[in-house]
Amino acid sequence: MKMIFKIARTELRNLYYSPVAWFLTIAFLVQSAIYYTGILYGVANWQDIQVRNNPRFKDWGVSLTPSIFFNPDSIFTNALNNLFLYIPLLTMGLISREINNGTIKLLYSSPVKVREIVWGKYLAIMIYNLVLVSVLGIFMVSAAFNIRSVDYGMLLSATLGFYLMLSAFTAIGFFLSSLSTYQIVSAIGSFILIFVLSRIGGLWQKIDFVRDLTYFLAVSGRTEKMLRGLITTKDVIYFLLIVYLFLSFTYFKLIGGRESRPWFVHAGRYTMAFAFVLIIGYISSRPALTGYWDTTAGKVNTIHERTQKIVRELGPDPLEVTLYTNLLGNGAGRGFPEARNRYLTELWEQYVRFKPDIRFNYVNYYDYDSTIQGNDLYRSFPGKTLKEIAVQMAGGFEYDPSLFAPPAEVARQADLRPENLRLVMQLTYKGRTTFLRTFDDAVFWPDEQQVAAAFKRLMQARLPKIYYVTGDLERSIFKKGEREFRLHSTEKLSRLALVNQGFDADTLSLDTRDIPADATALVLADPKTNLSALAMSKLRQYVDKGGNLLVLGEPGKQALVNPLLQQCGVRLMDGTLVHPTRDEVPDKLVPYVTDAGLDLAEEDQFLGLKALHADHDYDDSLKWLMPGAAALAYAAGGAFTVKPLLMMPERGTWQKAGRLVDDSADIVFSPQEGDIAGAFPVALGLTRPINGREQRIVICGDADCMSTIRAGGFIVTRAIFSWLDNGKFPIYTPRPTPRDSRLIITGATANVLKTVYVWILPSLLLLLGTLLLIRRKRK
Repeated sequence: MKMIFKIARTELRNLYYSPVAWFLTIAFLVQSAIYYTGILYGVANWQDIQVRNNPRFKDWGVSLTPSIFFNPDSIFTNALNNLFLYIPLLTMGLISREINNGTIKLLYSSPVKVREIVWGKYLAIMIYNLVLVSVLGIFMVSAAFNIRSVDYGMLLSATLGFYLMLSAFTAIGFFLSSLSTYQIVSAIGSFILIFVLSRIGGLWQKIDFVRDLTYFLAVSGRTEKMLRGLITTKDVIYFLLIVYLFLSFTYFKLIGGRESRPWFVHAGRYTMAFAFVLIIGYISSRPALTGYWDTTAGKVNTIHERTQKIVRELGPDPLEVTLYTNLLGNGAGRGFPEARNRYLTELWEQYVRFKPDIRFNYVNYYDYDSTIQGNDLYRSFPGKTLKEIAVQMAGGFEYDPSLFAPPAEVARQADLRPENLRLVMQLTYKGRTTFLRTFDDAVFWPDEQQVAAAFKRLMQARLPKIYYVTGDLERSIFKKGEREFRLHSTEKLSRLALVNQGFDADTLSLDTRDIPADATALVLADPKTNLSALAMSKLRQYVDKGGNLLVLGEPGKQALVNPLLQQCGVRLMDGTLVHPTRDEVPDKLVPYVTDAGLDLAEEDQFLGLKALHADHDYDDSLKWLMPGAAALAYAAGGAFTVKPLLMMPERGTWQKAGRLVDDSADIVFSPQEGDIAGAFPVALGLTRPINGREQRIVICGDADCMSTIRAGGFIVTRAIFSWLDNGKFPIYTPRPTPRDSRLIITGATANVLKTVYVWILPSLLLLLGTLLLIRRKRK
């Protein structure tokens, strides 16, 4: 060990008595300073503007640590992306310089062992790498005084990732330095090899037996999790294996220069080292042997505790996930073989962490149904059969057509037409199956709420069942029209639809069927005709027994629902609620969600507003568009506790008596005609204890707010159904509010820091290096 340290000390002395190390350190410092202070000043400057002009400004509402340190133009991202420019210059002379100067022969003839030479020189460069880490440390320490409650865990995780990548690149450059007597050749070789290892993960991903090998060897992506604050044992071991591999190669190269052995002996050494790395890498990357450490303050890289509990409830029984990829369906590119590693990493790794025995299967097929997918495909390939089109499409994606099974073969495994023949996953557990869908939005893959709901469905949990009353021209949950309710209820292609959140939705005709005992809630949505005496009787009995209910009325149809509502002490007032504005017709209302409304569910926007209301005087709220609504009236002190969920403000609002003609002249308030001004509720929540439970009823003066034309009213709609289900579904996964959401410096201070870090500190370092080199030269 003493000899290793002596060699390391000598190598460090040579390194810092040359201008290269000083130049790289200063260049790295300037680069890091520019990226750090550039973002910091921008955020600080805009924060000053907000503080001066917006009395309500509290913070940015997002975590500033990743925004400043890890976005595409940030200090860490650019440091990692530019490492290949620094490392070859540092390592190119480690061995080649000894060969050129002839000192390698002195080392060979001395009692120094080859492994001591290797470890001593590598240790010297690793110590220098700590200098680069210290440069980043300057800005991390600065962040502690610039950002309120900076996320130290995320920064330390990123630092570890940076140092491990430095170590790997250094080992690669060290080996290349031993292959040539020319330093420039070693530098170029290091650059090429690092570039190859950075890009190899995207090569040959279509070939099954090569895909995992190239993906494992790729350096790119190995630090992504660490930059997000998630340290995994397989990533750490990967970097250690890369270091071991190239240091071994360097040792074999140096010791080979002192031996005279057959070529196959030398080749065998390299082969065994490479095989050892692959074996250990494969074993360490197995899900059951992978350890995880989420270092972030809010545990943002870990599934929510509620989801963890659901995964634990699955127990040791195997769970199979089959990915069905239709060559001719939407989202096919995400399911092709070349995308499988990213599919597993982006979607499933966070669940495999808690259930390592999940088995993944893949089925590739082709199918097309013009009644589902339209006729565009056949128009693009006129005169071609479905099989001929599939052959052409497979060729376009550079796949063998035999990879894709015909429709009849896949139909024997699963009926995918109800899933629109798009990319979909089928989950199988204890002989039960359910589909986990993908969506045509920016995220594409299902998020945690959909996955958790699918797991609960597999366990045959008592899922909430919502029945929509039919028979009197109510809104339909199976039609796509503007006024219909399919989008928020049964639309499989909608991420936030009830069927993708753990609910079952169906229709019910009260004239032919009784209300099922397993009904979580009943929905009466805008009937167009009078309900029959039988239907009304069943509804009243249902309410009397404590059933949960959602009633949506419309202006002009008060008489159709008021007979039922009077049982609850509520009625839709006659006329139409109006709130004239400059740009809209007067019956287009924008009521706000009350504090009681914000308590309906754990929607992120609800929780954010509640936090603002609790911290200081913040009277703003969430708005919900209602294109035509009737005001609600209720009597206090009845059997139900009544709380307004949606309110129209008092100023400029009144209930217009009679029939509203919204395209006439200006609508004016007229008490003589029966108009009533005031602040009116347009949605109410009713509760009462009954039969050992709490009965919950929601009454709304508008039905269009949940229709397709209003995007299903998703946020409030979902919150209402969650409340009716006593908060069991959807399975909300709220995250704690980030604490590092505000700077504690001004723009002026940030500007001073820019001058200090970009100009003064590098100048001082340049001066120190210059004096040291001049003094060395004089000696």
